[in-house]
Amino acid sequence: MSRSSSPGFTPTGTISATGDRRRVVFATVVGTTVEWYDFFLYASAAGLVFGQLFFAPAGPGFAQILAFLSVGLSFLFRPLGAFLAGHLGDRYGRRVVLMLTLILMGAATTLIGVLPTYEVIGVAAPVLLMLLRVVQGISAGGEWGGAVLMAVEHAPKAKRSLFGASPQLGVPLGLLLASGMLALMALIAPGDAFLAWGWRVPFLLSFVLILVGYYVRKKVEESPVFLELAERKEKTRMPIVQLFRKHALLVLIAALVFAGNNAVGYMTTGGYIQRYATNPEGPIGLATADVLGAVTLSAVSWLVFTWIGGWVGDKIGRRNTYIIGWAAQLIGVFLLFPLVNTGSIGLLTLGLVVLTVGLGFTYGPQAALYAELFPASIRFSGVSISYAIGAILGGAFAPTIAQALVESTGTTMSVTWYLAGMTVLGLIATLLLRDRSGMPLGPDHEAEQAVSPVRGLSRA
Repeated sequence: MSRSSSPGFTPTGTISATGDRRRVVFATVVGTTVEWYDFFLYASAAGLVFGQLFFAPAGPGFAQILAFLSVGLSFLFRPLGAFLAGHLGDRYGRRVVLMLTLILMGAATTLIGVLPTYEVIGVAAPVLLMLLRVVQGISAGGEWGGAVLMAVEHAPKAKRSLFGASPQLGVPLGLLLASGMLALMALIAPGDAFLAWGWRVPFLLSFVLILVGYYVRKKVEESPVFLELAERKEKTRMPIVQLFRKHALLVLIAALVFAGNNAVGYMTTGGYIQRYATNPEGPIGLATADVLGAVTLSAVSWLVFTWIGGWVGDKIGRRNTYIIGWAAQLIGVFLLFPLVNTGSIGLLTLGLVVLTVGLGFTYGPQAALYAELFPASIRFSGVSISYAIGAILGGAFAPTIAQALVESTGTTMSVTWYLAGMTVLGLIATLLLRDRSGMPLGPDHEAEQAVSPVRGLSRA
Protein backbone atom coordinates (compact mmCIF):
# COMPACT_ATOMS: atom_id res chain seq x y z
CA MET A 1 0.00 0.00 0.00
CA SER A 2 1.38 3.40 -0.88
CA ARG A 3 1.88 6.10 1.70
CA SER A 4 -0.78 8.25 0.10
CA SER A 5 -3.34 5.49 0.59
CA SER A 6 -2.41 4.73 4.19
CA PRO A 7 -5.21 5.94 6.48
CA GLY A 8 -4.30 9.08 8.38
CA PHE A 9 -0.73 9.15 7.05
CA THR A 10 0.91 12.24 5.64
CA PRO A 11 4.36 12.44 4.03
CA THR A 12 5.54 14.93 6.63
CA GLY A 13 5.69 12.22 9.27
CA THR A 14 2.59 13.06 11.29
CA ILE A 15 -0.87 11.56 11.50
CA SER A 16 -3.70 13.83 10.59
CA ALA A 17 -6.52 12.67 12.84
CA THR A 18 -6.83 14.65 16.06
CA GLY A 19 -8.40 11.64 17.76
CA ASP A 20 -5.39 9.50 16.87
CA ARG A 21 -3.02 12.08 18.32
CA ARG A 22 -4.99 12.25 21.53
CA ARG A 23 -4.92 8.48 21.81
CA VAL A 24 -1.14 8.50 21.37
CA VAL A 25 -0.73 11.17 24.06
CA PHE A 26 -2.99 9.29 26.46
CA ALA A 27 -1.21 5.98 25.84
CA THR A 28 2.27 7.43 26.35
CA VAL A 29 1.25 9.18 29.57
CA VAL A 30 -0.43 6.06 31.00
CA GLY A 31 2.36 3.72 29.95
CA THR A 32 5.24 5.83 31.24
CA THR A 33 3.37 6.56 34.48
CA VAL A 34 3.09 2.82 35.15
CA GLU A 35 6.75 2.25 34.23
CA TRP A 36 8.05 5.02 36.46
CA TYR A 37 5.68 4.19 39.28
CA ASP A 38 7.41 0.81 39.43
CA PHE A 39 10.88 2.30 39.11
CA PHE A 40 10.44 5.03 41.74
CA LEU A 41 8.58 2.76 44.11
CA TYR A 42 11.77 0.76 44.47
CA ALA A 43 13.85 3.89 45.07
CA SER A 44 11.48 5.20 47.75
CA ALA A 45 11.34 1.80 49.45
CA ALA A 46 15.15 1.66 49.37
CA GLY A 47 15.24 4.89 51.35
CA LEU A 48 12.59 3.74 53.81
CA VAL A 49 12.78 -0.02 54.43
CA PHE A 50 15.16 -2.01 52.23
CA GLY A 51 18.24 -1.21 54.32
CA GLN A 52 16.61 -2.80 57.38
CA LEU A 53 14.92 -5.69 55.59
CA PHE A 54 17.50 -6.83 53.06
CA PHE A 55 20.90 -5.43 54.06
CA ALA A 56 20.73 -5.27 57.89
CA PRO A 57 23.81 -7.49 58.61
CA ALA A 58 26.01 -4.79 57.03
CA GLY A 59 25.25 -2.47 59.95
CA PRO A 60 22.93 0.59 60.11
CA GLY A 61 25.07 3.06 58.15
CA PHE A 62 26.47 0.74 55.50
CA ALA A 63 23.14 -1.08 55.08
CA GLN A 64 21.58 2.17 53.90
CA ILE A 65 24.43 2.83 51.49
CA LEU A 66 23.97 -0.68 50.07
CA ALA A 67 20.24 -0.03 49.68
CA PHE A 68 20.98 3.15 47.69
CA LEU A 69 23.63 1.31 45.69
CA SER A 70 20.98 -1.21 44.68
CA VAL A 71 18.98 1.74 43.32
CA GLY A 72 21.97 2.81 41.25
CA LEU A 73 22.69 -0.74 40.12
CA SER A 74 19.76 -0.65 37.72
CA PHE A 75 21.27 2.33 35.90
CA LEU A 76 24.29 0.27 34.90
CA PHE A 77 21.91 -1.98 32.96
CA ARG A 78 19.94 0.83 31.36
CA PRO A 79 22.40 1.01 28.44
CA LEU A 80 21.81 -2.71 27.83
CA GLY A 81 18.08 -2.03 27.71
CA ALA A 82 18.70 0.99 25.49
CA PHE A 83 20.92 -0.99 23.11
CA LEU A 84 18.40 -3.82 22.83
CA ALA A 85 15.42 -1.48 22.52
CA GLY A 86 17.25 0.82 20.11
CA HIS A 87 18.07 -2.07 17.80
CA LEU A 88 14.55 -3.51 18.00
CA GLY A 89 12.91 -0.11 17.75
CA ASP A 90 14.85 0.97 14.66
CA ARG A 91 14.43 -2.45 13.04
CA TYR A 92 10.93 -3.58 14.08
CA GLY A 93 9.13 -0.49 15.34
CA ARG A 94 8.52 1.66 18.41
CA ARG A 95 5.27 -0.04 19.45
CA VAL A 96 6.59 -3.56 20.00
CA VAL A 97 9.33 -2.26 22.31
CA LEU A 98 6.81 -0.35 24.43
CA MET A 99 4.76 -3.50 25.00
CA LEU A 100 7.79 -5.60 25.97
CA THR A 101 9.24 -3.07 28.42
CA LEU A 102 5.92 -2.58 30.16
CA ILE A 103 5.52 -6.32 30.82
CA LEU A 104 9.14 -6.70 31.93
CA MET A 105 8.95 -3.84 34.43
CA GLY A 106 5.62 -4.96 35.89
CA ALA A 107 6.73 -8.55 36.40
CA ALA A 108 9.87 -7.47 38.27
CA THR A 109 7.98 -5.04 40.51
CA THR A 110 5.27 -7.55 41.40
CA LEU A 111 7.88 -10.16 42.33
CA ILE A 112 9.61 -7.67 44.66
CA GLY A 113 6.27 -7.38 46.46
CA VAL A 114 6.38 -11.07 47.42
CA LEU A 115 10.14 -11.39 47.97
CA PRO A 116 11.16 -12.84 51.37
CA THR A 117 13.50 -10.71 53.49
CA TYR A 118 17.03 -11.46 54.74
CA GLU A 119 15.60 -12.72 58.02
CA VAL A 120 13.68 -15.43 56.13
CA ILE A 121 16.04 -16.65 53.37
CA GLY A 122 19.36 -15.04 54.25
CA VAL A 123 21.75 -13.70 51.62
CA ALA A 124 19.50 -14.93 48.80
CA ALA A 125 17.10 -12.07 49.66
CA PRO A 126 19.37 -9.15 48.71
CA VAL A 127 20.72 -11.10 45.72
CA LEU A 128 17.22 -11.68 44.33
CA LEU A 129 16.25 -8.09 45.12
CA MET A 130 19.18 -6.76 43.10
CA LEU A 131 18.48 -9.15 40.21
CA LEU A 132 14.92 -7.84 40.01
CA ARG A 133 16.27 -4.28 40.13
CA VAL A 134 18.51 -5.15 37.18
CA VAL A 135 15.42 -6.26 35.24
CA GLN A 136 13.79 -2.93 36.10
CA GLY A 137 16.87 -1.14 34.78
CA ILE A 138 16.81 -3.01 31.47
CA SER A 139 13.14 -2.17 31.07
CA ALA A 140 13.58 1.51 31.94
CA GLY A 141 16.48 1.76 29.50
CA GLY A 142 14.24 0.66 26.66
CA GLU A 143 11.01 2.35 27.65
CA TRP A 144 11.81 6.03 27.33
CA GLY A 145 13.03 6.15 23.75
CA GLY A 146 10.00 4.35 22.39
CA ALA A 147 7.53 6.45 24.36
CA VAL A 148 8.98 9.82 23.38
CA LEU A 149 9.33 8.91 19.71
CA MET A 150 5.73 7.71 19.54
CA ALA A 151 4.67 11.09 20.94
CA VAL A 152 7.01 13.36 18.96
CA GLU A 153 6.81 11.54 15.62
CA HIS A 154 3.00 11.67 15.74
CA ALA A 155 2.96 15.36 16.71
CA PRO A 156 2.20 18.38 14.54
CA LYS A 157 5.42 20.25 13.80
CA ALA A 158 4.45 23.32 15.85
CA LYS A 159 3.58 21.25 18.94
CA ARG A 160 6.38 18.69 19.13
CA SER A 161 7.73 19.92 22.44
CA LEU A 162 4.28 19.92 24.03
CA PHE A 163 3.43 16.45 22.66
CA GLY A 164 6.89 15.24 23.68
CA ALA A 165 6.20 16.41 27.22
CA SER A 166 3.38 13.86 27.50
CA PRO A 167 5.62 10.84 28.21
CA GLN A 168 7.75 13.12 30.39
CA LEU A 169 4.68 13.67 32.56
CA GLY A 170 4.83 9.97 33.38
CA VAL A 171 7.89 10.62 35.56
CA PRO A 172 6.28 13.05 38.06
CA LEU A 173 3.01 11.11 37.79
CA GLY A 174 4.89 7.90 38.59
CA LEU A 175 6.58 9.60 41.54
CA LEU A 176 3.25 11.02 42.69
CA LEU A 177 1.58 7.62 42.51
CA ALA A 178 4.47 5.79 44.18
CA SER A 179 4.86 8.33 46.99
CA GLY A 180 1.10 8.61 47.39
CA MET A 181 0.65 4.84 47.74
CA LEU A 182 3.51 4.55 50.22
CA ALA A 183 2.15 7.50 52.19
CA LEU A 184 -1.28 5.89 52.27
CA MET A 185 0.16 2.60 53.46
CA ALA A 186 2.24 4.42 56.10
CA LEU A 187 -1.04 5.76 57.48
CA ILE A 188 -2.94 2.47 57.19
CA ALA A 189 -0.07 0.35 58.54
CA PRO A 190 2.20 2.66 60.58
CA GLY A 191 5.43 1.72 62.34
CA ASP A 192 6.22 -1.98 62.53
CA ALA A 193 3.23 -2.91 60.35
CA PHE A 194 4.61 -0.82 57.48
CA LEU A 195 7.96 -2.57 57.86
CA ALA A 196 6.30 -6.00 58.07
CA TRP A 197 3.82 -5.81 55.18
CA GLY A 198 2.61 -2.29 54.43
CA TRP A 199 5.39 -1.49 51.95
CA ARG A 200 4.53 -4.60 49.88
CA VAL A 201 1.03 -3.51 48.86
CA PRO A 202 2.13 -0.79 46.38
CA PHE A 203 4.45 -3.30 44.70
CA LEU A 204 1.64 -5.83 44.28
CA LEU A 205 -0.60 -3.12 42.83
CA SER A 206 1.78 -2.97 39.87
CA PHE A 207 0.20 -6.13 38.42
CA VAL A 208 -3.13 -4.35 37.97
CA LEU A 209 -1.50 -1.22 36.56
CA ILE A 210 0.44 -3.25 33.99
CA LEU A 211 -2.80 -4.74 32.66
CA VAL A 212 -4.23 -1.25 32.25
CA GLY A 213 -1.08 0.07 30.56
CA TYR A 214 -0.89 -2.91 28.21
CA TYR A 215 -4.50 -2.49 27.12
CA VAL A 216 -4.04 1.22 26.42
CA ARG A 217 -0.79 0.82 24.48
CA LYS A 218 -2.17 -2.02 22.39
CA LYS A 219 -4.65 0.44 20.86
CA VAL A 220 -1.96 2.82 19.55
CA GLU A 221 -0.79 2.81 15.92
CA GLU A 222 2.90 2.52 15.02
CA SER A 223 4.93 5.72 14.51
CA PRO A 224 4.35 7.15 11.00
CA VAL A 225 8.07 7.87 10.59
CA PHE A 226 8.90 4.21 11.20
CA LEU A 227 6.11 3.11 8.85
CA GLU A 228 7.58 5.28 6.12
CA LEU A 229 11.04 3.84 6.72
CA ALA A 230 9.60 0.32 6.59
CA GLU A 231 7.70 0.96 3.35
CA ARG A 232 10.85 2.30 1.74
CA LYS A 233 12.87 -0.61 3.14
CA GLU A 234 15.34 1.95 4.48
CA LYS A 235 15.71 0.51 7.98
CA THR A 236 19.35 0.45 9.09
CA ARG A 237 20.77 -3.06 9.54
CA MET A 238 23.07 -2.13 12.44
CA PRO A 239 21.70 1.15 13.83
CA ILE A 240 23.90 1.17 16.95
CA VAL A 241 27.09 0.76 14.90
CA GLN A 242 26.02 3.64 12.65
CA LEU A 243 25.14 5.76 15.66
CA PHE A 244 28.56 5.52 17.31
CA ARG A 245 30.48 5.67 14.05
CA LYS A 246 28.89 8.98 13.03
CA HIS A 247 27.41 10.54 16.17
CA ALA A 248 29.45 9.47 19.20
CA LEU A 249 30.22 13.04 20.35
CA LEU A 250 26.57 14.02 19.97
CA VAL A 251 25.50 11.06 22.13
CA LEU A 252 27.88 12.15 24.89
CA ILE A 253 26.75 15.80 24.84
CA ALA A 254 23.08 14.81 24.78
CA ALA A 255 23.75 12.48 27.72
CA LEU A 256 25.32 15.33 29.72
CA VAL A 257 22.24 17.48 29.11
CA PHE A 258 20.10 14.85 30.81
CA ALA A 259 22.68 14.13 33.52
CA GLY A 260 22.37 17.71 34.79
CA ASN A 261 18.64 17.25 35.32
CA ASN A 262 18.74 13.65 36.50
CA ALA A 263 21.26 14.06 39.32
CA VAL A 264 19.13 16.76 40.94
CA GLY A 265 15.83 14.96 40.33
CA TYR A 266 17.13 11.84 42.04
CA MET A 267 17.29 13.58 45.36
CA THR A 268 13.60 12.68 45.58
CA THR A 269 13.05 10.02 42.91
CA GLY A 270 16.11 8.16 44.21
CA GLY A 271 14.79 8.25 47.78
CA TYR A 272 17.56 10.37 49.34
CA ILE A 273 15.43 13.21 50.73
CA GLN A 274 12.91 10.68 52.06
CA ARG A 275 15.62 8.87 53.99
CA TYR A 276 17.47 12.00 55.12
CA ALA A 277 14.34 13.69 56.45
CA THR A 278 12.83 10.63 58.18
CA ASN A 279 15.96 9.04 59.65
CA PRO A 280 15.28 8.87 63.42
CA GLU A 281 19.02 9.03 64.08
CA GLY A 282 19.49 12.03 61.79
CA PRO A 283 19.17 15.78 62.45
CA ILE A 284 15.50 16.09 61.38
CA GLY A 285 13.49 12.93 62.14
CA LEU A 286 10.19 13.90 60.52
CA ALA A 287 7.29 11.45 60.25
CA THR A 288 7.43 9.16 57.22
CA ALA A 289 3.86 9.92 56.15
CA ASP A 290 4.51 13.68 56.31
CA VAL A 291 7.64 13.50 54.17
CA LEU A 292 5.99 11.21 51.63
CA GLY A 293 3.11 13.67 51.50
CA ALA A 294 5.56 16.51 50.76
CA VAL A 295 7.21 14.47 48.01
CA THR A 296 3.79 13.68 46.56
CA LEU A 297 2.91 17.39 46.47
CA SER A 298 6.23 18.22 44.81
CA ALA A 299 5.45 15.57 42.19
CA VAL A 300 2.30 17.55 41.33
CA SER A 301 4.30 20.76 40.87
CA TRP A 302 6.93 18.87 38.86
CA LEU A 303 4.18 17.60 36.59
CA VAL A 304 2.84 21.13 36.08
CA PHE A 305 6.25 22.66 35.31
CA THR A 306 7.15 19.77 32.99
CA TRP A 307 4.03 20.48 30.97
CA ILE A 308 4.79 24.22 31.00
CA GLY A 309 8.38 23.47 29.93
CA GLY A 310 7.07 21.47 26.97
CA TRP A 311 4.69 24.26 26.00
CA VAL A 312 7.36 26.96 26.31
CA GLY A 313 9.73 24.80 24.23
CA ASP A 314 7.42 25.26 21.24
CA LYS A 315 7.24 29.02 21.78
CA ILE A 316 10.89 30.03 22.28
CA GLY A 317 12.80 26.90 21.21
CA ARG A 318 14.19 23.93 23.12
CA ARG A 319 17.60 25.48 23.82
CA ASN A 320 16.27 28.76 25.27
CA THR A 321 13.81 26.86 27.45
CA TYR A 322 16.64 24.75 28.80
CA ILE A 323 18.75 27.80 29.64
CA ILE A 324 15.88 29.25 31.68
CA GLY A 325 15.46 25.86 33.33
CA TRP A 326 19.12 25.55 34.32
CA ALA A 327 19.00 29.00 35.98
CA ALA A 328 15.85 28.04 37.92
CA GLN A 329 17.31 24.66 38.86
CA LEU A 330 20.46 26.28 40.24
CA ILE A 331 18.34 28.52 42.49
CA GLY A 332 16.37 25.49 43.65
CA VAL A 333 19.55 23.55 44.43
CA PHE A 334 20.91 26.28 46.72
CA LEU A 335 17.57 26.63 48.53
CA LEU A 336 16.83 22.93 48.97
CA PHE A 337 18.86 21.83 51.99
CA PRO A 338 18.66 25.10 53.95
CA LEU A 339 14.88 24.69 53.82
CA VAL A 340 14.94 20.94 54.53
CA ASN A 341 17.31 21.40 57.47
CA THR A 342 14.88 23.71 59.28
CA GLY A 343 12.98 20.59 60.32
CA SER A 344 9.72 22.20 59.21
CA ILE A 345 7.59 20.01 56.97
CA GLY A 346 6.15 23.14 55.37
CA LEU A 347 9.56 24.53 54.44
CA LEU A 348 10.74 21.10 53.29
CA THR A 349 7.73 21.00 50.97
CA LEU A 350 8.53 24.51 49.74
CA GLY A 351 12.12 23.51 48.97
CA LEU A 352 10.99 20.50 46.96
CA VAL A 353 8.38 22.51 45.06
CA VAL A 354 10.84 25.29 44.16
CA LEU A 355 13.28 22.65 42.91
CA THR A 356 10.67 21.29 40.50
CA VAL A 357 10.49 24.57 38.56
CA GLY A 358 13.94 24.02 37.06
CA LEU A 359 13.45 20.26 36.86
CA GLY A 360 10.31 20.76 34.79
CA PHE A 361 11.85 23.26 32.39
CA THR A 362 14.87 20.99 31.81
CA TYR A 363 12.68 17.91 31.33
CA GLY A 364 9.56 19.03 29.46
CA PRO A 365 11.31 19.84 26.14
CA GLN A 366 13.76 16.93 26.32
CA ALA A 367 11.80 14.55 24.09
CA ALA A 368 11.59 17.08 21.24
CA LEU A 369 15.21 18.13 21.73
CA TYR A 370 16.47 14.54 21.52
CA ALA A 371 14.23 13.52 18.61
CA GLU A 372 15.46 16.47 16.54
CA LEU A 373 19.12 15.67 17.17
CA PHE A 374 19.28 12.30 15.38
CA PRO A 375 18.52 11.04 11.84
CA ALA A 376 15.29 9.05 11.40
CA SER A 377 16.98 5.72 10.63
CA ILE A 378 18.90 5.60 13.93
CA ARG A 379 16.72 7.88 16.05
CA PHE A 380 15.46 5.24 18.49
CA SER A 381 19.02 4.11 19.21
CA GLY A 382 20.23 7.70 19.53
CA VAL A 383 17.63 8.94 21.99
CA SER A 384 17.57 5.71 24.04
CA ILE A 385 21.32 5.38 24.45
CA SER A 386 21.85 9.11 25.15
CA TYR A 387 19.16 8.93 27.81
CA ALA A 388 20.59 5.77 29.38
CA ILE A 389 24.15 7.15 29.54
CA GLY A 390 22.84 10.43 30.95
CA ALA A 391 21.01 8.48 33.65
CA ILE A 392 24.22 6.73 34.67
CA LEU A 393 26.23 9.96 34.74
CA GLY A 394 23.44 11.78 36.55
CA GLY A 395 21.00 9.91 38.77
CA ALA A 396 22.49 6.43 39.02
CA PHE A 397 24.51 7.03 42.15
CA ALA A 398 23.34 10.52 43.14
CA PRO A 399 21.68 9.27 46.37
CA THR A 400 24.77 7.19 47.20
CA ILE A 401 27.08 10.14 46.51
CA ALA A 402 24.90 12.41 48.63
CA GLN A 403 24.90 9.91 51.51
CA ALA A 404 28.67 9.49 51.31
CA LEU A 405 29.27 13.26 51.12
CA VAL A 406 27.20 13.96 54.22
CA GLU A 407 28.87 11.15 56.17
CA SER A 408 32.36 12.32 55.20
CA THR A 409 31.84 16.09 55.58
CA GLY A 410 29.11 16.22 58.19
CA THR A 411 27.21 18.86 56.20
CA THR A 412 24.66 18.95 53.39
CA MET A 413 26.48 21.90 51.80
CA SER A 414 28.76 19.37 50.11
CA VAL A 415 25.68 17.85 48.43
CA THR A 416 24.54 21.30 47.35
CA TRP A 417 27.83 21.97 45.56
CA TYR A 418 27.70 18.54 43.92
CA LEU A 419 24.19 19.23 42.57
CA ALA A 420 25.18 22.74 41.49
CA GLY A 421 28.14 21.31 39.58
CA MET A 422 25.88 18.85 37.76
CA THR A 423 23.49 21.68 36.88
CA VAL A 424 26.29 23.77 35.39
CA LEU A 425 27.50 20.73 33.45
CA GLY A 426 24.03 20.39 31.94
CA LEU A 427 24.04 24.08 30.99
CA ILE A 428 27.43 23.79 29.26
CA ALA A 429 26.24 20.75 27.29
CA THR A 430 23.11 22.65 26.23
CA LEU A 431 25.18 25.59 25.00
CA LEU A 432 27.23 23.22 22.84
CA LEU A 433 24.13 22.28 20.82
CA ARG A 434 22.40 24.23 18.07
CA ASP A 435 18.65 24.62 18.40
CA ARG A 436 16.98 22.35 15.82
CA SER A 437 13.37 23.17 16.71
CA GLY A 438 11.12 22.27 13.81
CA MET A 439 13.65 20.03 12.06
CA PRO A 440 11.75 17.71 9.65
CA LEU A 441 11.70 14.21 11.17
CA GLY A 442 10.84 12.00 8.18
CA PRO A 443 13.30 9.96 6.07
CA ASP A 444 13.00 12.47 3.19
CA HIS A 445 15.26 14.76 5.24
CA GLU A 446 17.86 12.22 6.41
CA ALA A 447 20.75 14.20 4.90
CA GLU A 448 19.67 17.39 6.68
CA GLN A 449 19.21 15.49 9.94
CA ALA A 450 22.72 14.01 9.65
CA VAL A 451 24.34 17.45 9.84
CA SER A 452 25.78 17.66 13.34
CA PRO A 453 23.97 19.95 15.80
CA VAL A 454 27.18 20.21 17.83
CA ARG A 455 28.58 23.73 17.55
CA GLY A 456 31.82 23.87 15.60
CA LEU A 457 31.14 20.67 13.66
CA SER A 458 29.56 20.42 10.24
CA ARG A 459 28.94 16.69 10.46
CA ALA A 460 29.21 14.10 13.22
